[in-house]
Amino acid sequence: MAKPKSGPMDTIVSLCKRRGFVFPASEIYGGIGNTYDYGPLGVELLRHVKDAWWSRVVTSREDVVGLDSAIIQNPQTWVTSGHVGGFSDPMVDCKKCKSRFRADKLDDARCPEKPSKQPGQCEGELTEPREFNLMFKTNLGAVESTSSVAYLRPETAQGIFLNFKNVLESARIKPPFGIAQIGKSFRNEITPGNFVFRTREFEQAEMEFFVPPDEEQKWYDFWRKARFDWYVEMGIRPEKLRMREHDKEELAHYSTATADIEYEYPFGWGELEGIACRTDFDLKRHSEASGKDLVYFDPQTKEHYTPYVIEPAGGINRMALTFLIDAYEEEELEKDTRVVLRFHPEIAPITCAIFPLVKKDGMPEKAKEVEKLLRRARMSVFYDEAGAIGRRYRRQDEVGTPYCVTVDGDTLESDVVTVRDRDSMEQEKVKISELPTYLLEKMDGWKRQ
Repeated sequence: MAKPKSGPMDTIVSLCKRRGFVFPASEIYGGIGNTYDYGPLGVELLRHVKDAWWSRVVTSREDVVGLDSAIIQNPQTWVTSGHVGGFSDPMVDCKKCKSRFRADKLDDARCPEKPSKQPGQCEGELTEPREFNLMFKTNLGAVESTSSVAYLRPETAQGIFLNFKNVLESARIKPPFGIAQIGKSFRNEITPGNFVFRTREFEQAEMEFFVPPDEEQKWYDFWRKARFDWYVEMGIRPEKLRMREHDKEELAHYSTATADIEYEYPFGWGELEGIACRTDFDLKRHSEASGKDLVYFDPQTKEHYTPYVIEPAGGINRMALTFLIDAYEEEELEKDTRVVLRFHPEIAPITCAIFPLVKKDGMPEKAKEVEKLLRRARMSVFYDEAGAIGRRYRRQDEVGTPYCVTVDGDTLESDVVTVRDRDSMEQEKVKISELPTYLLEKMDGWKRQ
């Protein structure tokens, strides 16, 4: 087994475009800064990551339910939450090159005229820092005015808080319980970058877990461990992950504790997901501003209280990028170098590729029957009959397909196919009738080698 490599970002970017994971948005018109479209393999990777997150956080639990709140909420939502007045970054401009930088991240930034130097070291004068609100404004209705101003949501969490009482009453659930959602968020980042690591439009996976105040620490510890363990179980190498607790100076004013699950990217350690204790700040603020009662009454203890909240939150796009980077390996074989993405089978864009060994003797027709069988089993499959079988294997290795099924002479004689494992490259004969069950068992028992 080759030593895993988290290849440089340009290698990952090149692979993503060449194989249809990610394309620059509006490319035929020259693109638009740090905005991307997801191609055929990219959308499947995102979909599988979302399904895996939802399965672990929602479907497999009795105490978490789902929600899909609107992207555009009443503007008062963002005034109450503090986003209108405080959701901003300090910004400076270079008077020479006209570039814009975050004032608190100058050490990490590079001048476009002098890539090896920080802003201000190119003999260009920097302006005084000024606050730049990160929310995108829009207008509702046919007439633009101050009364029609609305915002694209910068996070999905507030929609959950607004619906706390609705879910509490309709779902017949009580604390401790969670409300989860996956959806688009928008932040007008000053300096997006590192490919899809930080973009202005992204998908978030957030869950607000409402607990009695005296159980805050218990559930904070639980969700820190649960979320960290999920990444390891999904194939991320533990030595590339760490849990970093925020210092008191870093904490938001409403938070008693926050921890980031960080990954060692090719450009350094970066946040993959955050777990925060938000206390009762959000529910109390919205209750006060709206005049609506968001207090919970416990019929057993006869106690009224505003639940505290534990929030695990991460970006789906960033998760997908992390899985992709971590899965990338270049394995030296006797005759060549094999590029392989060692995705967990649950998130691989293609679960199984089906090949006829040759394009004759009824093999393509039989391979199409196998393809239909696996599609009916709701697997993501891909049919390919072009080129030598070895090249077809390599193409699937490069996009992370865990299993390849080959229809050959034995298939026509005894209804068995050859299943090739991506990680070990070992092959095994399996009856077609047993193939869906065989593959599902392989997926369930998968561990990164």
